[in-house]
Amino acid sequence: MKEYQLVLKLAAYLLEYPDENWQNDFAEYREVANQINTPQVKEVFTDLFAYVEKIGVKEYETQYVQSFDFSQNTNLYLTTHERTDFGKQAQELHEYKNLFLENGFDLNNELPDYLPAIFELATAVPSQNAKKILFKAKSKLELLRDRFIEAKLPHAFLMDAVLIQLENLNSEVT
Repeated sequence: MKEYQLVLKLAAYLLEYPDENWQNDFAEYREVANQINTPQVKEVFTDLFAYVEKIGVKEYETQYVQSFDFSQNTNLYLTTHERTDFGKQAQELHEYKNLFLENGFDLNNELPDYLPAIFELATAVPSQNAKKILFKAKSKLELLRDRFIEAKLPHAFLMDAVLIQLENLNSEVT
């Protein structure tokens, strides 16, 4: 697995709701973080896993709900952040849906602008397609990163790691 795929896989996992399955997979994903070669990116993930362990899963779950489920500014649905034009939002949702369909995937239980789903899609396709998917979302990723910083969420560093990989992928694929 290429490094950008590892980063996206880990980012998708850490941005998922920490349910029982998430908790059961925690040690496995923590080990995956050790496979990252870029020191600063690896540190982001090891620090975030250590943070979750330090505060405990229940506290992390509470923070997750407050940060991503109850906050319009930091939720993980990319088309909701600049929701002034519902027609534009519907068009963006359609474009995200098409990214999944064009790559042979469909989402039955999730909206196509859900960030972890987008990351998972980008790990499952060839790098050229992953680049297209991630560049479609790049401005939203940057906006979300800024909002994570404003909210003092440790996930801001996670977004930095993803954006670094996007730039690496761009230079690798071009």
